[in-house]
Amino acid sequence: MTQYEVGDIVKLKKQHPCGSSEWEILRVGADFRLKCLGCGHQIMVARKLVEKNARGLRRRDQQ
Repeated sequence: MTQYEVGDIVKLKKQHPCGSSEWEILRVGADFRLKCLGCGHQIMVARKLVEKNARGLRRRDQQ
């Protein structure tokens, strides 16, 4: 099981309407708060959906 931390960048299966598929994790818990790296839009998503749709994870120190 992957450990998600605040500041990590997660790549999701589907793109946001702005064209970006990378999101920064702002909050971790039962729900995640994600910020789109393309347009800055923020959303709350259930942990289960993030874990199911994640296609890649980049740690904050690997940027």
